[in-house]
Amino acid sequence: MELIRRRAYARAGLIGNPSDGYHGRTLSVIVRNYFAQVVLYEWDELEIVLSQDDRSRFRSINELHHDVELHGYYGGVRLVKATIKCFAGYCYRTGRTLHDRNFSIRYESNIPRAVGLAGSSAIIVATLRALLDFYQVEIPPRVLASLALHVENSELGIAGGLQDRVIQVYEGLVSMNFAEAHCETIDGFECGTYESLNPALLPPLYVAFSREAGEPTELTHAPLRARYNRGDAAVVSAMKQFAELTDAACDALQTGNHAEFSRLMDENYDLRASICDLSPTHIQMIETARSCGVSAKFAGSGGAIVGSLNAESDFQTLQAAMKQIDCEVFRPKILP
Repeated sequence: MELIRRRAYARAGLIGNPSDGYHGRTLSVIVRNYFAQVVLYEWDELEIVLSQDDRSRFRSINELHHDVELHGYYGGVRLVKATIKCFAGYCYRTGRTLHDRNFSIRYESNIPRAVGLAGSSAIIVATLRALLDFYQVEIPPRVLASLALHVENSELGIAGGLQDRVIQVYEGLVSMNFAEAHCETIDGFECGTYESLNPALLPPLYVAFSREAGEPTELTHAPLRARYNRGDAAVVSAMKQFAELTDAACDALQTGNHAEFSRLMDENYDLRASICDLSPTHIQMIETARSCGVSAKFAGSGGAIVGSLNAESDFQTLQAAMKQIDCEVFRPKILP
């Protein structure tokens, strides 16, 4: 029996987020330390196997309440189920023929949940990769990223932008442009313009997160979207500035100006803080990291931050400080 195993990795948004959902620009990097994996094999019936993350047993009513607050009622199974449905719909609509064999599929993930490292989209992208192999279907990377977003936005009503899915499809370090002039519609999906950059251009990076500080991405994106749709001047202006920061950051990398890149990461956070109501715990993470002399910004929407180190010795200093507020710190692995 052939086992198809496919992965998608966590990611960290370096510059520009959250403008990817607002015709902005972002720069994102893959984080191979954590991943979602899907295993698929031919089976008599189409079966989705529950994973250990799809919990039905809890130590207390408070633990159940907290789990549902963060992850909803369906865990990752709804992501897998919605991905299969949308994949089939896309193939039927675009004339891609699917064979009639069935399969069993299950997922597992070690990506910290609800901290802003793109754990949900990793499950979706890993599922799409397994389905592509099982059905021997090809979908262009630009479209595959947009299909992954469609699963969450349109099928499940989860707010978000293209950044996470693009970097998880392309991997490495990717510059993304979502300006209307740089977007085109392919197979009914809006796709931006994406450029893979050499990860060697990056300064030394760190990522830190708190498993206790996670929150659903909707808490950030839903009110921000509502304000943007109303034409809120501060939000509309900020999205333009996020794009400008990304352009400047890409220039800084190309010229080897790591100090400027670090400054721009800080500016990205400061701009976000000016338009978002941030959790005190998340603010504490940023302030603690900056007190160690390193840059710090949100890696996504949740309890994870990312920044650049000035020297290797900064990492030990940062680890000690972040441990005091119950945060884990690691160096991101970008390449295999």
